[in-house]
Amino acid sequence: MGRHLSSSRLRAAAALCAAIVWAAPAFGQVTPAAGYTPPDDTPSIKVGVTIFMDYTVQDSPKIKDSDGNDVTLTSFNVGRSYINVTGNINHLIAFRVTPDITRESGTGSSLAGSYTFRLKYAYAQFNLDDWMTRGSWARFGQQQTPFIDYAEGIYRYRFQGTIFPEREGYMSSADEGVSFHYNVPQNYGDVHAGYYNGENYNKPEVNNEKSFQIRGTLRPLAQGDANLRGLRVTGFYNADSYVKDGDRNRGIFEVSYEHKYLNAAYDYLATSDQTSITKDKVDGHGWSTWLTPKYPLASRPGASIEALFRYDSYEPNKTLSDQKHKREIFGLAYWFPHQGNVSTALLVDYDNATFDNFVNQPMQRKYAVHGLINF
Repeated sequence: MGRHLSSSRLRAAAALCAAIVWAAPAFGQVTPAAGYTPPDDTPSIKVGVTIFMDYTVQDSPKIKDSDGNDVTLTSFNVGRSYINVTGNINHLIAFRVTPDITRESGTGSSLAGSYTFRLKYAYAQFNLDDWMTRGSWARFGQQQTPFIDYAEGIYRYRFQGTIFPEREGYMSSADEGVSFHYNVPQNYGDVHAGYYNGENYNKPEVNNEKSFQIRGTLRPLAQGDANLRGLRVTGFYNADSYVKDGDRNRGIFEVSYEHKYLNAAYDYLATSDQTSITKDKVDGHGWSTWLTPKYPLASRPGASIEALFRYDSYEPNKTLSDQKHKREIFGLAYWFPHQGNVSTALLVDYDNATFDNFVNQPMQRKYAVHGLINF
């Protein structure tokens, strides 16, 4: 045979190498399990709208017209208008862009009184369903903060007014940053934590301080009696600073309940603010409770008649315990029949806010008809 391979052996060796190369990819593939459905990586985009509108009668305080007469202010308003653009690049990457159209109220602005176009949300979302529980994700950009977005999924009346901590001016519904969300298995709760600018979505960052926010929610009876599965206990903390060593901290404890015939919650809020190290720290606290009894209309799927009862009480400075801001809200709503995530409602309400021992802060009493369209 000699030291050289014959031409027949060369041909056989070449054929064997070709067969190995051809077969190699097949050995590297994993055969999907029976019934396996691959994720849908088709790019998609959706457009929706959210509109808050109202007719409000401000019974107190009275205002003066241009002739100096004391009159009751009445007004038709569009309180908020969103254009929601959402979509998926593939099953791992999603996005949302939401312009916010609202009235400019700054007295020094050349656009004062006009409706202006600004950005509310703009973020990329990286879905982690392939590695964690379904509904786990990470976000980067201008996005929802952990507590308000969660709480308003239970309290559906933002179109009447914001929830307690936001209405008192201590929190914002959105900010720029990065966050992570994890769903506890079997629907026992979730955790949402984020690192944000801390100046809220409508203001730019002004220094090096950042806001760390975390919310943890436990649904202790998620696998228990159907009437008790809607019970949730939530803790939230926001660690932030106005300046170095100048605290801007918020803590919230909430107990909430969701049921076919009733949604309800109790919130306790604690705040700590020191706008400069040359000033004293101010600690405040307060609480809010609300409930919305519901009567579903069996003849109209998705429709219901609901009542709204809410009471807020807040002391902005514990050292001035006689200073209290209190709010009472009573309303009756009709939620129209709908399919999917569409929501349309009309609400007639009474909103009364009092300010005990505040200087130059009169009572605010309003009657209103509010409308919601969310599609």
